[in-house]
Amino acid sequence: MPMGPSSPSSSETLLQGEEEEKQSQSPASGNSRKLALLPLIFLIYFEVAGGPYGAESAVGAAGPLPAILGFLVFPFVWSLPEALVTAELATAFPGNGGFVIWAHKAFGPFWGSMMGSWKLVSGVVNLATYPSLCVDYLKLVFPVFSSGNPRILANFSITLFLSLLNYSGLSIVGSTALCLGLLSLSPFLVLSVISIPRIDPKRWVSLGEEGAPKNWTLFLNTLFWNLNFWDSASTLAGEVENPQRTFPTALFSAGILTCLAYLIPLLATTGSTPLDQAGWTNGHFADVAESVSGGKWLKYWVEVGSVLSAVGLYEAQLSSCAYQILGMAEIGAVPRALDARSERFDTPWVGVVGPTLVALAVSCADFASVVSSVNFLYGLGMLLEFGSFLWLRVKMPDAKRPYKVPLSLPWLVVMCLVPSGFLVYVMADATKAVFGVSALLTLLGVLWYFIMKLCRVKKWVFFYDSEENYCG
Repeated sequence: MPMGPSSPSSSETLLQGEEEEKQSQSPASGNSRKLALLPLIFLIYFEVAGGPYGAESAVGAAGPLPAILGFLVFPFVWSLPEALVTAELATAFPGNGGFVIWAHKAFGPFWGSMMGSWKLVSGVVNLATYPSLCVDYLKLVFPVFSSGNPRILANFSITLFLSLLNYSGLSIVGSTALCLGLLSLSPFLVLSVISIPRIDPKRWVSLGEEGAPKNWTLFLNTLFWNLNFWDSASTLAGEVENPQRTFPTALFSAGILTCLAYLIPLLATTGSTPLDQAGWTNGHFADVAESVSGGKWLKYWVEVGSVLSAVGLYEAQLSSCAYQILGMAEIGAVPRALDARSERFDTPWVGVVGPTLVALAVSCADFASVVSSVNFLYGLGMLLEFGSFLWLRVKMPDAKRPYKVPLSLPWLVVMCLVPSGFLVYVMADATKAVFGVSALLTLLGVLWYFIMKLCRVKKWVFFYDSEENYCG
């Protein structure tokens, strides 16, 4: 599996040979254990969205028309550039680690390490939110899980169970994502069909209730965070069957699925019910389902779908984190011991256990401000990713790119500047606390790089290296 340009240096050739040898010796090297197209589509879908849950705030912040236009236009402004960058780089450098490899090849090991720390911290902390979401819905049926030790126990149990499922193998995770995706979308399909006779198209062009304030910051944040993370599945590229062909197809298929999963329920619900803008907050789809169906059965179905969506989000996010750690070990950014795989399932068990432990620890705390901070770090990582994409076009113009964005460099700069402008806008709106926590976490990432460098020089631990089989 090629990892570099068509005319690589001797060190890159050696690294490529080592990686191909490792993959050929791996139990997962056979196609029966590789990730196929359809499961990959739904893993990407869960990395990005997981369903229309969470889109309600866009209506509450700005009204039906801006929300519908936002989910129609914003994918072309933000999601498409990120997906195009991911498609080109994931097929040019189809190894585990994804964006870490891209930054490493573009700007060197320091920036590869920073990309890894920014994205990993963001992913692992966000991981802790999904079991908590499951418990939030569980307490509606069993109030005992509302607080205290029962809630903590439920959170721990769900986290451990979902991580154990992830440990059982990427092929199982992919199949699970496929089933969860279909099940979590099914209530919205029913809701949309039932809504058709009630739809009044005039409601779609509403700019909101008269006198209702517009919260454009919330509106843009809602769009941004519901249409983000297209690059997360790139960390699995080394586990994908024929990634040069599969990845671009999966990305664009997931893009269409994601857009439809937002737009169709929004059109159905805003068009079939009178506007109550203040009521359009997270979870409002379930209330609309009850109103439209005339009973609680569809409301409960939507709520069950939300739980299934949270499960899919957890599995996709943990897989991304686990294989990012594996990829960072393979390029020498972290000790080679972190690429350990289960002999039975061939999963990177260290990459599964580490994020699980952090998620368990974070889930016990009030982490609202921390989540905001790690989202800020994700923004820094995306700016570095766009920079890596552009610089690799300059640095490695002759590299083999099975999929190549069909634009010249000046137009690629424009393509990347537009989403980067949105990133800067969203990040600039952060509070002082978020800036402070983000700066501290970034400083820890810098410290981590130099600690790893010291460990390498002092030979305290062993690392993979592009110059030789191992260096320690």
